[in-house]
Amino acid sequence: MIRHPAAALMALAVGTATPAEAAPRLVPAADRQIVFTVDGTTAYGTLHVPEHPAGQRLRAALLLPGSGPTDRDGNQPPGATPGTLAQLADALGGEAVATLRFDKYGTGRTGLGAYRDHPEELDYPAFVRQARAAYELLRDQPETSPHGLLIVGHSEGAMTALLLGGTVHPRPAGLALLQPQAIRLLDLVALQLKAQVDEATRQGQFTPEQQRAVNTAIDAAVASVREDRPVDTTDLPPPIGRLFEAFQGPNARFVRSDDAVYPPDTTDALRPGTKILLTCGTSDTQVPCVTTNALTTALRHARTGGPGRVALPGVDHLMHDVDHPDTLAPPVLDALRRFARH
Repeated sequence: MIRHPAAALMALAVGTATPAEAAPRLVPAADRQIVFTVDGTTAYGTLHVPEHPAGQRLRAALLLPGSGPTDRDGNQPPGATPGTLAQLADALGGEAVATLRFDKYGTGRTGLGAYRDHPEELDYPAFVRQARAAYELLRDQPETSPHGLLIVGHSEGAMTALLLGGTVHPRPAGLALLQPQAIRLLDLVALQLKAQVDEATRQGQFTPEQQRAVNTAIDAAVASVREDRPVDTTDLPPPIGRLFEAFQGPNARFVRSDDAVYPPDTTDALRPGTKILLTCGTSDTQVPCVTTNALTTALRHARTGGPGRVALPGVDHLMHDVDHPDTLAPPVLDALRRFARH
């Protein structure tokens, strides 16, 4: 009996089918301590690698904290421990994004390092160089893809992210600018102080004449710091006077070098098409949404990609809201997910 050719082919196809290959082994999520050296100082940090199939290269984000002695987790212990960067690492890990965060100068295990005996020489560019070295370390990790690098900066860290975004190699695929320092530092400080004085005037603590005198003294103090002249605190309330005194002495070099950066000017160096998330909280009194207008316009002119600026209803500077005082607010998490999946 002669079998039909089609039946023979069918039998061959069925007979030679191979079982499905086993699914790739999953590598469990893990934190790894990292160390790198720049300008003679050893910095310490944490690389978080989310669960992933063995051999897969992951997207990865460098996390940069806000101003002041803010450590790798986003804390200023013992008084302020919001855990901002640690929570960002958790959120991004849920989107299969590895993260690197580190103790910058003056914080955590890193400390002042090479600047221990002369802290007055520490300036803002030193922090930028430290962040650049961390980015290069993240790029070279065996689990990360150099083509899927992101930089996520909070407050002052967002300004650092902008500076890195136009200078590092390879260029990052995206920047998340969370409640960013979007104008010059001392202009932002003056804006914050004048808002506080305005509120105090509404509460009857100052007369309108006193308010005008204090505002004029704030402007004069800003000019003095920028010109490296002693600040006249005669017409300043004591807390404001002490703040401007703190901007002098050992901190003067850092303050002036930070203040020299106008964030909208940094956008020209960004690669066109770089995806950008810029958030501002409607309850953020430190970085009001209005301060991000010029930066938003500059990013658009630089032909960067979306999602762009996202206003976060009821969210404060630490990215909390009244219902989530200790964790990232849901609008923040939603914006991060859109950015990570964009």
